[in-house]
Amino acid sequence: MGPIPPHFSAEDGMLLIGGCGAASLVDEAGDTPLFVYDMAIVEAQVRALREAMPDALSIHYAMKANPYPPLLARMAGLVDGFDVASGGELALALEAGMDAAHISFAGPGKRDDELTAAIRNGATLNLESEGEARRALAIGDRLGIRPKLAVRVNPDFDLKGSGMRMGGGAKPFGIDADRAAALARTVMGAGADWRGWHIFAGSQALDRQAIIDMQAATLILAARLSEEAGAVPPLVNLGGGFGLPYFPGDQRLDIRPVGAALDNALEARADILRDSAFAIELGRWLVGEAGVYLTRVVDVKQSMGETFVVVDGGLHHQLAASGNFGTVVRRNYPIAVANRFGAEPNPEAVTVVGCLCTPIDRLGDKVALPPVQEGDLIAVFLAGAYGASASPAAFLGHPCAGQLLIG
Repeated sequence: MGPIPPHFSAEDGMLLIGGCGAASLVDEAGDTPLFVYDMAIVEAQVRALREAMPDALSIHYAMKANPYPPLLARMAGLVDGFDVASGGELALALEAGMDAAHISFAGPGKRDDELTAAIRNGATLNLESEGEARRALAIGDRLGIRPKLAVRVNPDFDLKGSGMRMGGGAKPFGIDADRAAALARTVMGAGADWRGWHIFAGSQALDRQAIIDMQAATLILAARLSEEAGAVPPLVNLGGGFGLPYFPGDQRLDIRPVGAALDNALEARADILRDSAFAIELGRWLVGEAGVYLTRVVDVKQSMGETFVVVDGGLHHQLAASGNFGTVVRRNYPIAVANRFGAEPNPEAVTVVGCLCTPIDRLGDKVALPPVQEGDLIAVFLAGAYGASASPAAFLGHPCAGQLLIG
């Protein structure tokens, strides 16, 4: 399995999350399965990011990582903006108290009602196509509101080594780089409030040099497109891409050299970007390590010499940990017995499976755990991002997992 994040310890063998025992948190919530999010870890991540990055760089939270409303309410006071990807997320961002002037809305396939909501509230639309621009301009005319429109660029490069490549080829996201400046000119010519460029090349990268190279290439591309468009972009969103160590062999990303390199790159930026503001958007990196998924053992069974630990949760809550959310080869997330945290593992590996009637419902495949028995609590780490909201909760009619924010 991958490395357990360094934020966790134990007391009398019980996993502590934010200083509270896992079993007591389950009692407080009422039952398992349960996601617990430690806000202190999120706050520490934001502080570390601000310390490492250039002072002038704004930090935006990509809500898709975790849109739990109590978490959003706290995030609204920590970061400089929210990036949303649906009308539903836009509504949640506004309810959390984020000023619409600091909300950007990306994603292909925005419906007219979503465009209308963004324009009416004053959020920035990151345009994904010429057709979307046409519809947004028409809606702005109908409402009598000058829409805030940025151009999302499909760059002619990608983020090397990223878990999910968002650029560097034919993509459903953004406008191809060779057409982006023309669209910006169209938007400005129509009288819209052009807000600049959104350039996202990839995500979940642990190679700091790849991120440094991507950010440098993004600044060069933004300058070139701005020259072609004949205008200074108010904002250049450099995307994100910072990864977390999930799997065996993964090493933590040192963001300090990334920040230092970006500081140098911004100092040397082209003249046309001198008066531009800059932002990065991160989701997973800010909240992923803050979450733990707790699920209770309901059975321990043998089959043809293998031991299966059956829990009351599964992929319907934690699709990513089951290996069915964007990974080609299934690998184990960090996992532990919460009520025997730190105990020596058995020499015999076990497989932790969920309660769903499908063979793909696996949370730990042949993992070394201490002795497990009915009633134990299993903890799956790195559950703060792409967990509850990114999983098929309605599959087979099981209850949704509880969620609890602490700290």
